[in-house]
Amino acid sequence: MPHFSGRSPLKIGTSLIFALALGLSACGGGTGDTKSTQEPAAAKTTAAPAPAEEPTKEAPAEEPTKEAPAATPSAGSEGYGGEEMTPGEKANENFKNKVSDEELLKGLKAGGYVVFIRHGQTEKDYADQADPKMDVNNCSTQRTLSEKGWKQAIMIGAAFKKASIPVGKVTSSEYCRAWQTAELAFGKYEKNGKLNFAKAEEYTDEQVKEMADGITPLLVAKPAAGTNDIIVGHDDVFEAATQIYPAPQGISYVVKPEGDKFELLAKLSPEDWEKLANMG
Repeated sequence: MPHFSGRSPLKIGTSLIFALALGLSACGGGTGDTKSTQEPAAAKTTAAPAPAEEPTKEAPAEEPTKEAPAATPSAGSEGYGGEEMTPGEKANENFKNKVSDEELLKGLKAGGYVVFIRHGQTEKDYADQADPKMDVNNCSTQRTLSEKGWKQAIMIGAAFKKASIPVGKVTSSEYCRAWQTAELAFGKYEKNGKLNFAKAEEYTDEQVKEMADGITPLLVAKPAAGTNDIIVGHDDVFEAATQIYPAPQGISYVVKPEGDKFELLAKLSPEDWEKLANMG
């Protein structure tokens, strides 16, 4: 199947935006250790959690005012950039939630689900994994979250807290935009390299299988009783396992894990999470 790489807003004060720019962009992450803070970033109004700084490398702070427009699917048969939609894009466009909002919220509060979140909006959208100079431990060599991406992550985390949705394990890829989304939303994460892209822009069948094999165990595994596990990752990796290209950036899919298989139940934008929380 074809594979393509890179294809009510929360009010945040100026101090928060600059804190985010300095805190997130100047770090390169750890080496896969579990990371945790006292509270989810979404619960804070004057400052955002800053992930641990890179011990040996430091990336220059990103400009907090630049923001890339969100890529959204076009109506009809055209995908991003006016090109014909791929099967994965069509599957995403046509996906309909299988449960009502009321049923979904009740289920999430009880636990037992896996929530896949595609990282928040980035400044640019390109296949950085195919760049030979890209280093997962150096944020300056990768796509970085935009101001909108920070807001999306915080909005999701705030919705989980407001709705009292219990969170268990939070697993992200090793890419900065993924673990930073996890940190801003939930205040904790554990990196897993099996959620990373294959290092190519156009994938072979073997690479697609490799990505599917990496994420599938996390999609089928049942969380600890009374909790929901979170995966923060990437479009192509999710598509490899589901045949659905998750778009736009910041989109979530709620998954029902069954041990040896899984079922996709619902698709939510950051704004949908906020609406869901306001129901409770």
